Amino acid sequence: MLRRFLRHRLAVASTVLVFVIIALAVFAGAVAGVDPDATDLGATRQGPSAAHWLGTDTVGRDVFSRLLHAGRVSLLVGVLAALLAVALGTVLGTIAGYFGGWIDGLVMRLADVFMSFPSLVVIIVLAGIIGPSVPTLVIAIGLFQWPVCGRLVRGVTLSLREQEYVLASRATGSSPAWLIRKHLVPAVLPAVSVAATLAVAQAIGLEATMSFLGLGVQAPAASWGNMLTDAQSLTVVRTMPWLWLPPGLAVAVTVLAVNFIGDGLRDAVDPRQS
Repeated sequence: MLRRFLRHRLAVASTVLVFVIIALAVFAGAVAGVDPDATDLGATRQGPSAAHWLGTDTVGRDVFSRLLHAGRVSLLVGVLAALLAVALGTVLGTIAGYFGGWIDGLVMRLADVFMSFPSLVVIIVLAGIIGPSVPTLVIAIGLFQWPVCGRLVRGVTLSLREQEYVLASRATGSSPAWLIRKHLVPAVLPAVSVAATLAVAQAIGLEATMSFLGLGVQAPAASWGNMLTDAQSLTVVRTMPWLWLPPGLAVAVTVLAVNFIGDGLRDAVDPRQS
């Protein structure tokens, strides 16, 4: 698997890039050296310079510092939402695939219900009712992403439950919980890892969309999405690209890199791709 992954050059390069982005976000304070929330009304909307590498925003805050600190929030939302989706999808998909029958039908119909609603619209409604916050984003995104992982895990489990080692373990009196925990879940992890990377990319994109609309991460906390809010002005888009281009590129590059990692993992875990 590792050899197949290393042959995917884009996936390897993307892995390095994602680790660099994570490192910059984690050590944002040391790298930027400027408080992301420090305002200077005498230096508003200044272009890139030696003092401010990516310029300043509408209230004089350093864009470079806010970009790095915003990465913490955007990556955190993406990872936590993906973990929630993968956890739910793995548990429900394994249960549905192993037991079959009415349990399988119930779980799959539940997945159909979640997939039938446009997730963005539902997240907007939830944000309006509960209030925009990071926990709201994580829960809403995770709840509407689990069916993808759940269907994948169910399909793998349906084939695994008829394998000889599973049948032998069942014949010796192993309980369903023990079989699922010891045999089925470890066997579906390679497929789940692919779904997890794609879920991270989708969650980062959804967080950016919600924050751009003002229904995600709220000021003064910075995220790549709410940094793009300034791009709603045509004047800013035309004359001050340093306010919207860096966060826009950060979202695009990160999502693209994570998707390439997912492609590499898919090639690695599927023997037919070797």
